[in-house]
Amino acid sequence: MLTENVLGNYTFIRGIGPFSSGVVARPGFEIVHAALKPFIPLEDGYRLIDRHLKDHRRPINALCGIHLRIPKALSREGFDQFNRPYIDRLRSWGLETDGANPVTRTNVALELNPVPEPMLAGFFYTIPSDGRATTFVISGAPEIASLDGGMTQIVARGDTSAEGMRKKAACVIEVLGARLAEMRVGWEDATAINLYTVHDPHPLIVSTLIPALGRASHAGITWHYARPPVTGLELEIDLHAVRTELIVSA
Repeated sequence: MLTENVLGNYTFIRGIGPFSSGVVARPGFEIVHAALKPFIPLEDGYRLIDRHLKDHRRPINALCGIHLRIPKALSREGFDQFNRPYIDRLRSWGLETDGANPVTRTNVALELNPVPEPMLAGFFYTIPSDGRATTFVISGAPEIASLDGGMTQIVARGDTSAEGMRKKAACVIEVLGARLAEMRVGWEDATAINLYTVHDPHPLIVSTLIPALGRASHAGITWHYARPPVTGLELEIDLHAVRTELIVSA
């Protein structure tokens, strides 16, 4: 079920503490993607987001997605520790909606030329629009499957063979497909699809991704040589649909 963020002008799929699973703009609004070039330290990034939204006469509640880069993949404990001040920052902005964090997130570790500290890579926010196109953002999804009873497990844990990676990719596609269906949009609506892995993605693209994406693959798939944020995970995919892409510098 989608939850409405009235102040932000979008609805969202509830996720876990650090992020929602996906957001879609309400009628009369659209989502804009602002990419950072170069990346900037996260603390500076918070100030940039606040300033950018004020300059564009948008409330902080319009923020609906954040892309981060971290120096390396973290243990589960390290991931939880990293998330605490991040969640506190979003709460300090008053973004929590109906007891949940509405902001999507992708947070990955570049394998080569890693960043020296957590960095802001981009963000998404809503603006008034003619509403002719549906715009959305979906958080990065790794190969984690839900089990009966609310439990989860890493698919093909420790298996980076061609078959293991195929199973992981199939899991991610299923998870993302369910989110798209819940938001009543489809793969073909996406304007960008990002793949994050340090393993050879070409067999996955041919055997699993292109068949699943269908016409969405016409827009291409961007491969980032990066790891998901938690050790033990090997693959992550996110996607979004926007009409406006900005390049923002500090």
